[in-house]
Amino acid sequence: MDTKLEIAKNWLPRYTGMPLEMFGDYILITNFKDYVIKFADRFNCDVYGEGRAMQASTNSDGLTIINYGIGSPNAATIMDLLVAAKPKGVLFLGKCGGLKNSSEIGNFILPIGAIRGDGTSNDYFPPEVPALPSFKLHKFVSDIIIEKESDYRTGVIFTTNRRVWEHDKRFLKRLKKTTAIGVDMETATVFSVGHFNDIARGALLLVSDVPLTPEGVKTETSDKEVTQKWVDLHLEIGIKAMTDIGKSGEEIKHFKY
Repeated sequence: MDTKLEIAKNWLPRYTGMPLEMFGDYILITNFKDYVIKFADRFNCDVYGEGRAMQASTNSDGLTIINYGIGSPNAATIMDLLVAAKPKGVLFLGKCGGLKNSSEIGNFILPIGAIRGDGTSNDYFPPEVPALPSFKLHKFVSDIIIEKESDYRTGVIFTTNRRVWEHDKRFLKRLKKTTAIGVDMETATVFSVGHFNDIARGALLLVSDVPLTPEGVKTETSDKEVTQKWVDLHLEIGIKAMTDIGKSGEEIKHFKY
């Protein structure tokens, strides 16, 4: 195997346990196995990848969901391996920390861009290249959020490959200076590697904590509460948006400069 495509065609099924021909044209990616299980239960379809690095499932409409794990390197891995499936669109369903007073737990964020503090994306583009979504994909997601009588905020996400930084006052000060609306570990990577691979991509983030204050840092108890209250809607919006895109037949064009 001496080409990227040959490697990806071998590794995508190896990582997920799902045959290559089962991947759909539109794909949801997430950090959470329970999203995949909820998806499979809803559509009565199989979950592949038990005991493997990633889990995946595809419904009868040809929509696929993948749990790729956590962190920037894993986000880059799945966005690289998806070249084997040649998806027409990929939507990341993730959680983030809210950095604004207006960013309350349970809010949705449609990022207009992401700050590349992840490090991983530097292997794909020079630092001055912005990490951006495919805006047409975000328009479909926006329409579904409104249709569901919900609301969302837009802004820039700061992506970092650090974990357990909530105690670090210097890092928190840096976050405030960026004026980012939220912080996560994957969005900039998904946008950058999607751009690199000519994959239309977007992100719908659920604010799961407000880490600028000690009492706002995520705990196991608070995360369970977020899951119970908002995860079903988060997943539903992603499913509906990507299904509608597929049924509309509209192409989400990607321009490479």
